[in-house]
Amino acid sequence: MADIIQLLPDHVANQIAAGEVVQRPASVVKELLENAIDAGSTFIKLIIKDAGKTLIQIIDDGKGMSTTDARLSFERHATSKIRSAEDLFSLNTKGFRGEALASIAAIAHVELKTKQEQDELGTQIEIEGSEIKSQEVVVTPKGTSIAVKHLFFNIPARRNFLKSNNVELRHIIDEFHRVSLAHPDISFTMFHNGSESFNLPKSNYRQRIVNIFGGKTNEKLVPVEEETEVLKVSGFVGKPEFSRKTRTEQFFFVNNRFIKSAYLNHAINAAFEGLMKDGSHPSYFLNLTVDPKTIDINIHPTKTEIKFDDEHTLYAILRSSVKHSLGQFNIAPVLDFDRDKNLDTPYDFERKKVSNPTVEVDRSFNPFQEEKSPSKSSSFSMPYKKEPAAQWESLYVGLESKGTKSTQEFREVEFESQPENESLFKENSSIETKQRTYQLHNKYIISTIKSGMLILDQHRAHQRVLYEGLLKHTMRKEAISQQLLFPLQLQFSSSEMELLLRLKEDLEHTGFVFSKFEDTTIEITGVPVNVPESEVSIILEQLISDAEQEVPDSNFSSTDLLAKSLSKSLAIKGGQSLSNMEQEHLVNSLFACKEPSVSPTNRTTFITMSVDDFDKKFM
Repeated sequence: MADIIQLLPDHVANQIAAGEVVQRPASVVKELLENAIDAGSTFIKLIIKDAGKTLIQIIDDGKGMSTTDARLSFERHATSKIRSAEDLFSLNTKGFRGEALASIAAIAHVELKTKQEQDELGTQIEIEGSEIKSQEVVVTPKGTSIAVKHLFFNIPARRNFLKSNNVELRHIIDEFHRVSLAHPDISFTMFHNGSESFNLPKSNYRQRIVNIFGGKTNEKLVPVEEETEVLKVSGFVGKPEFSRKTRTEQFFFVNNRFIKSAYLNHAINAAFEGLMKDGSHPSYFLNLTVDPKTIDINIHPTKTEIKFDDEHTLYAILRSSVKHSLGQFNIAPVLDFDRDKNLDTPYDFERKKVSNPTVEVDRSFNPFQEEKSPSKSSSFSMPYKKEPAAQWESLYVGLESKGTKSTQEFREVEFESQPENESLFKENSSIETKQRTYQLHNKYIISTIKSGMLILDQHRAHQRVLYEGLLKHTMRKEAISQQLLFPLQLQFSSSEMELLLRLKEDLEHTGFVFSKFEDTTIEITGVPVNVPESEVSIILEQLISDAEQEVPDSNFSSTDLLAKSLSKSLAIKGGQSLSNMEQEHLVNSLFACKEPSVSPTNRTTFITMSVDDFDKKFM
C-alpha cells in the first residue's frame, strides 16, 4: 500500500497558521504593535485605511533589523526572543512564537523597511503570499516601518467573513487601547483614513487613561496599590456611581501584557458587591506583577489567556486590595463601633472649656399680663419683644349682640343653584368604572378576549410601541423635542464620540438637539418629549453599548439600531405599577402596531389562553 502521509508545503502551512494568528485586521495590529514595543521603541505610529482591509502600517523608532534579520523574520518559527524551552518560563517580551510575520505575509502584501542606528542604509523587502518579490537597499530612518496591504487577498472566503468597517475598526481600537495602556512610557498615535484618532504622548498611567477615555475619567478613578511577596497590584478602579452597562473599561495587565480572566474579574465584582446596581459593571485598569516562572502564557494563540500557579491566592489579594482602596477613599461604607465621625469636635472648639448650660424658669409668668422687662439674672433672653396683651377682654365685648345679628343675616342668604348635568355622564359612568384589564405582579397585563384571556408583557409591549413610533418619526423627520432650560454637557471617549457622530443625524431626527459636538464633549439643548433630562446620559450610554455590540452591517440601517436602543431604554420596566387607563392604552397601542406579536428584538410580547385551555386544566 502506498504511503499517504506527506509534509505540507510552507505556503500552505503558513496559511493554516494564519488561521490561528490572524483572525481579523485587529490581530495584525496587535502583533505588529507588540513587535514594535519589543524593539525598544519610544514612538509608535499606527496608520489604518478602510478599517485595516486596505492598509495597516506600523512605524516605530526602535533598534531596527539587519539585512539578514529582515529576511529571516518572515520564516516560520524564527524569533529573537527565546533560545531554549526553558526561556518559555521566564518571558519578558510580547512575541515569542515566531509565527506572526510568516502568517501575515502568507495572506497579504507586505512591505518592510528597516534600518539599524549604526547602518547608513536600510533594507526594503516586498512579499506577496509568502513569496518574496524584491529585496533592495533603501534610504530610511532608524527603526522599522511595516505595511500590510490587501489582507486575505488570496483567501476570498476569509475576507468575506470580515464584518463591516465599523465593527473591524472597533476591534482595532480595542487592541490599540490595550497596548497603549500597558505602556504609558511610549508615545502612540493612530490615524484612520487620513484623520488623527488618537495622540497619546508619553505620560504616567493615570494621564494615559485620561488621554484615551476623556478628561471626565479623571474624577472617576480610585488608586489601588498593594505589594506582597506573591503579587504586586497597581492601577485604578472606577467609582461605583460611574459603573457602566458594558465591560469596555475593564483591563487586566499581567507583566505589561493584556489578559482576559473571568476568575480575576469575579474578584473585582466581589469587592464591589453591594455598591452597584444590577446589570452594571465596574471599571478597572489594574497592573499585576508576578514572577514570570509562576505563569504560563503559551496556552492560547493570541496570548490573551494565562495559566497561574496559584489562582486562589491572587483572587484573595486582588479582592482585598480593591476593597481596601474603596474603603480608604470613603467610597465604601466603613462599619466602626468605636467612633462616629459626626461626633468629632470641630477644629475651632477643640481647646474651649465646656460649660454646663443653665436654664431659669419664671413660674409666676402670666401671658395675659403686660410683659415686664426681662431680669438680668436670666441666662437666656428672648430675641424679640412681645407685644403687650393688655385689654384683651375688649375683644369679647358685644359678642352676644353681634351673634344674634349675624345669625339673622345668615338665615337670609340665598344660594345660587347650579344646573344639574349629571345625566350627560350617567350612561358612561358605568363603563368607566368597569375594569377591563388587570396587572399581575406589576409585570403582566391580563385582558379578556372573546376566545378567552390575553396575557401581555408590559415591558416588551411598550418596546414595540416605542420602536415603531421612533421609526416613523425618524423616517419622516417630524419628531418633537422639548428645549432644556440649561444646556446639558456630557463627555465621552474618542471611540464613543465616533459612534455618536455617526448616529448624530438620526438622533436629531428623533428629537435630540445638539449645540456643540467636538473633541470629547457634546452639548444638548433639546431632548425628545418622552425623555426625562436626568436619563439622557444613561440613554446615550446604552446606545453606545448597543452600537458597540451590534454595530449594523451594510444591510442594516443605523436608524433601526437607534430605534431599538432608545425603545429599550425608554420602555416601562417590569415592576412598575400602571393605572387602569394606562393598561388599556398600552393594550390598544400594541394592537395598533404593524407587528404586535414580537418585540424589536423578536421576543414574544403576548400569549393567549382559550376557554378550552382552562377547561382542560379542570378535567
